[in-house]
Amino acid sequence: MEQLTKDRFKTEEYFINMGPQHPAAHGVLRLILTIDGEIIKDIDTDLGYIHRSIEKMCERDSYQQIVHLTDRMDYLSSHINNEAVCLAVENGLQIEVTDRVKVIRTIISELTRLASHQLWWGVNGMDLGALTTYFYAFRDRELINDIFEETCGARLTMNYNIPGGLMFDIHPNFVNRTKEFIAHFKTKLPEYDRLLTGNVIFEKRTMGIGVLSREAAISYGASGPVARASGFASDVRKRHPYSAYDRVNFEEAIRTEGDNYARYKVRIQEMWESMKIIEQLIDNIPEGEHQTKTNAVIKLPKGEFYQRVETARGELGVYINSTGTKNPYRLKFRSPGLSNLSLLKHISVGAKIGDLVANMASIDLVIPDIDR
Repeated sequence: MEQLTKDRFKTEEYFINMGPQHPAAHGVLRLILTIDGEIIKDIDTDLGYIHRSIEKMCERDSYQQIVHLTDRMDYLSSHINNEAVCLAVENGLQIEVTDRVKVIRTIISELTRLASHQLWWGVNGMDLGALTTYFYAFRDRELINDIFEETCGARLTMNYNIPGGLMFDIHPNFVNRTKEFIAHFKTKLPEYDRLLTGNVIFEKRTMGIGVLSREAAISYGASGPVARASGFASDVRKRHPYSAYDRVNFEEAIRTEGDNYARYKVRIQEMWESMKIIEQLIDNIPEGEHQTKTNAVIKLPKGEFYQRVETARGELGVYINSTGTKNPYRLKFRSPGLSNLSLLKHISVGAKIGDLVANMASIDLVIPDIDR
């Protein structure tokens, strides 16, 4: 009788596809899950559904053209991606851009980080069943997009940085609109805490879920909020300052719990810190030119060049191998998303399918950043 009861409730492992089209994947990502009931036994990640050969295209494009491919990778960090290539080229040419350019780039980078984190917060809540967060987040994010549109003509895939500076100077309304946004968002960010941070259901879905140790974060090459939530201080803005980050004071958001809730709290704190950075610079934009003259056809000296920046998702590295021509012999992007995605299996095996959705939301994946 006892054996019959055991056989009756015996379960078997089976495979299901999550994606490639799935709302919680935030891009064209396929996960092949091995599950036993609701418990995840294994995860196999299948990439390639949105591959566009961006790195190969860079081998035939000029350095000015390459800049405009990068905002199609992590489109939520497009300005920062553009800046990474420009910095790499400027370092290769030994060009020093003006202080005005450095400060404007930094302000727009932090506005970009804010807009990215706002979208992440909205869809993070929505992934876990809180639809209201989406509307609150996009209410505030639209104000930043309006500033971007007025400044450079684009709301998402911006093309404002060029090697040697900026495509054109800031709009006359830029300073006032930015200051108005900061004043507005300082009153609205506490709403995010009231809506979601202290919500009992949200805490149950995130606290102690998807735990990533500091050692594992380092081992997987994690960066950005994912690494800092596990106690790994990895902020490129602090470790290897670029643009105007060496002239501002801000705290590196670090927690030690390493769970989904810690990754959430790090990004909330980063939004406060981004506003702090902008406030220190917005009334102190130096006078000067918005461009340093470069040749119409840019040729980097023969050699290897590398530049890293801190995007909203972590460290983006740009490696250029130049033979002295107008095109790079090889260009490689070290994107934060690929390393962060690689740890998904580590934090999800043994958990439930619902926890997998929460884990993915906390990692903040942008699949085109991974599948270039």
